[in-house]
Amino acid sequence: MPLPREAGDLVDALDRKLLTLVQKSFPVVPRPYAAIGEQLGIGEDEVLDRLGALKASGILRRLGAIINSRKLDFFSTLCAMKVPEDRVTEVAAVINRYPGVTHNYLREGEYNVWFTLICPSAREAQRIIEQIKEETGIQEMLNLPALRLFKVVVNFDLEREAARA
Repeated sequence: MPLPREAGDLVDALDRKLLTLVQKSFPVVPRPYAAIGEQLGIGEDEVLDRLGALKASGILRRLGAIINSRKLDFFSTLCAMKVPEDRVTEVAAVINRYPGVTHNYLREGEYNVWFTLICPSAREAQRIIEQIKEETGIQEMLNLPALRLFKVVVNFDLEREAARA
C-alpha cells in the first residue's frame, strides 16, 4: 500500500528503508536502534531522530511489540460506543488514558468510536468499561470479546512502493 502522496513527499529513501526494516526485522538486542542504524549505515541517534520525526508528522502512528495476550492468559475485547460527533475528541481522550487500550478509531455509523482493550481478566475489562461509561456519561457501548483469534500480518515494503511510483 503506497503512502499517501502528501506523506510520500515527507520521507526520503532512507526513511523508507527504516520503516520497512522496523516492520520486518526489529532486532531484539540491548540497543536495537544502534543495530538498525548499523544496517542502514547511520548512527543510533539518527535512527531515533528519524523515527521521532516520522511519529511527529503522523506518518508513523505506533512502534511497539505485538504480544500474543492469550498466551499470557489475558482477556481482549473490542468495544464500540455511540458518541455524539461534538464529543468524539473528548471521549477518545478518556479512552486513551487506560493503559489496556491498544488503539481506538472513528468509524461511520451509529456506533462510531471503536477501541480494543486488553486486560488480565474479563472482570478487569468490565471494570474499565464501566469506568469509561461513568466518566463519559455514555452508556451505549458494545462489548465484543474475542472468541477466536484471527491475526493477519501486514507489512508494507515502502522501498518497493517508491520504485513503482
